[in-house]
Amino acid sequence: MAGKVPAGPSRRTLLGGAAGIGCLGLLSACGRAAAPEVDVDGEPRRGGTLRVGLVGGSSADSVDAHTPVNSGDSARVINLYDPLLLRGDDYQLEHRLAESFEPNAEATIWTAKLRRHVTFHDGSPLTADDVVFTFERIIDPDDPKSGAAGLAALDKIVAVDDHTVEFHLHEPDSALDDIVGQYSQGIVPHGYDPEAPIGTGPFSLASFDPGQSTVLKANTEYWDGAPYLDQVQLLNFNDTDAMVNALLSSQVDCIGQIPLALVDVLGSDERMKILNSETGMWLPFTMRVDVKPFDDVRVRQAMRLAVDRPQMIEQVFSGYGRAGNDMFAPLDPDYPKDFPQREQDLAEAKRLLAEAGHPDGIDVELVTAPIQSGAVEAAQVFAEQAKDAGIRISIRRVDTTTFFGEDYLQWDFAQSFWYTRNFTSQAVSCVLEGSPFNETHFTDEEFAKRIDAIRAELDEKARRNLIREAQKQLFEEGGYIIWGFGNQVDAYQGYVVGLVENATGLPLSGYTFRRVWLGEVS
Repeated sequence: MAGKVPAGPSRRTLLGGAAGIGCLGLLSACGRAAAPEVDVDGEPRRGGTLRVGLVGGSSADSVDAHTPVNSGDSARVINLYDPLLLRGDDYQLEHRLAESFEPNAEATIWTAKLRRHVTFHDGSPLTADDVVFTFERIIDPDDPKSGAAGLAALDKIVAVDDHTVEFHLHEPDSALDDIVGQYSQGIVPHGYDPEAPIGTGPFSLASFDPGQSTVLKANTEYWDGAPYLDQVQLLNFNDTDAMVNALLSSQVDCIGQIPLALVDVLGSDERMKILNSETGMWLPFTMRVDVKPFDDVRVRQAMRLAVDRPQMIEQVFSGYGRAGNDMFAPLDPDYPKDFPQREQDLAEAKRLLAEAGHPDGIDVELVTAPIQSGAVEAAQVFAEQAKDAGIRISIRRVDTTTFFGEDYLQWDFAQSFWYTRNFTSQAVSCVLEGSPFNETHFTDEEFAKRIDAIRAELDEKARRNLIREAQKQLFEEGGYIIWGFGNQVDAYQGYVVGLVENATGLPLSGYTFRRVWLGEVS
């Protein structure tokens, strides 16, 4: 495939105007079809097109392997490219393009042994030179990609032979396998052009219309077995109402991140199935610690104490989640579960605000957008909860294009979402001076030294203690309000087979459409 990425059919063409359907009452007012007979117990069937509905998307959408931002970007990246390692359904690291990935005794050199007989979409073989090119592209100082911060210790990548690559570090990194095992670290061919993207993934790109639709074509030569599907269509919707309506009217086959208030309603439809996965996905509020009033740690602590976390879980996630404690990475085995659970304390919040020079409370603007299911609802619930602490929140709702536009990462008080990660890889992504997504502008020399020490420590017990200290600092001083971890809940037609619970927090079984097939309907 050469030249510019061709535009695909418009969303209106693909859906026949489904986005304009104006009734969430399709379950009642628009009627409900009887559940068809579907054979899902036999051997997987090959063929067909899976139509996937996702909320969001904008003109800034990308197919670049190394710069995914929103859910649509993630879905494209996961299906077009393969990393060396990747976390599976149980959140354990699995070998993908690397058959092995091992450190030396000091964790200063990691060696990857590549799978043989892997080819890119254009038929060219995967070699060590491609891996070298990929990581040099990611850490390019003139144009660093989203995974560059996690590779700060990387000095050079050496192709030992066609199927062996060494990662040479200028300091130990005991968590390099976790950093490399991110879906945004997909291997691309030497000379890769994101305008004509080529990977080794289970699907290749047939068409891409940013903010509208993407068509993925099955890679019949995929090294891990050809997908059962012929095609996958990723269809963007501006809001969840339109997306749900498209599912109910059978104009899409599955949707990611359904409104949790509708789980019971959709589950009562005999045609539908619900996929409910417990994850480490978090939907935080972000306070910029370098601007007033959030530059005072007492204000940040007051904001955290204003949150009624159980109520947030119930009202935003409809109970499909668990309370957070202002620390991320709950599935990391080193997460400090014994820290006291922060609870709503309005009197203490008022006292802290007064101590910080705000005896009459504070007025703040919260920027929100439908960046993830529940985001706007969380903003509304928190605004109500905070009133009694003297925190007067005015909500500014923008669309996703504006939110991720030129002011992204500059909002004083906003929101974000993250899928499941371990502590170290998450920290280097968002709470260090060089982090690509430092939404809170948290920069602390002592914290940075702790992260360096964690990455250099090979002893598991010692590393656990270091992570505990770093988490404690975020618990006390950080700029995130991490009020809860939401389950990933998706909905799909009963004839869609192969979707399973997945702990990564990514929708629809981590977007692993290579194992999905369409059951025969009779």
